[in-house]
Amino acid sequence: MNDDLHEVEVKLHTPDLAAVQRALAAAGATLVKPRVFERNARYDSADGALTAAGIVLRLRRDEAVKLTYKADASVERGIVSRFEAEVEVGDCAMMDVILKRLGYEVALVYEKYRTTYELQRAEIVLDELPFGNFTEIEGDAATIERVVAALGLGACRRMAGSYVDIFWDVKARLGLDVRDCAFAAFAAVVVDSVDSFF
Repeated sequence: MNDDLHEVEVKLHTPDLAAVQRALAAAGATLVKPRVFERNARYDSADGALTAAGIVLRLRRDEAVKLTYKADASVERGIVSRFEAEVEVGDCAMMDVILKRLGYEVALVYEKYRTTYELQRAEIVLDELPFGNFTEIEGDAATIERVVAALGLGACRRMAGSYVDIFWDVKARLGLDVRDCAFAAFAAVVVDSVDSFF
């Protein structure tokens, strides 16, 4: 996250995260945060106005609890840029109460495991979602391109959509009748076959 509340990142489809970890080690990356489980709840009004406007209102819980607002994104060469404001909150359940009192409901929950590194002043996260593995690199556009090259990830597909967008696509293709992107919902899904979507 940049000081000017502007998020710039690229999301790469990287099925083999072990290979990415080896590339990170070879490039001298620093492990910032070991693998941790995340539960993300996306909130919206009953009419879906936030999602329709490209706005994200998210409550994330891992080792801490954070409330995030993201504005609609622009995409250039697979690099996503958007306004992002985030604050740590002390009580996840109470924040949920506040959001619901303001007229928002949980529209979707998505789970993932995340491992965080730093390289060349960029943040690199390895994300394991129920439907596949991805690498996100956050920094300015020039730094992102340098890190992509340093890690040998130039041939990886750049994903312009959010994880929720990708989940909706995967869900439609597989005909899954589930609301949330949870590991339990994908227990019977062969992830290798999902990778072929990308």
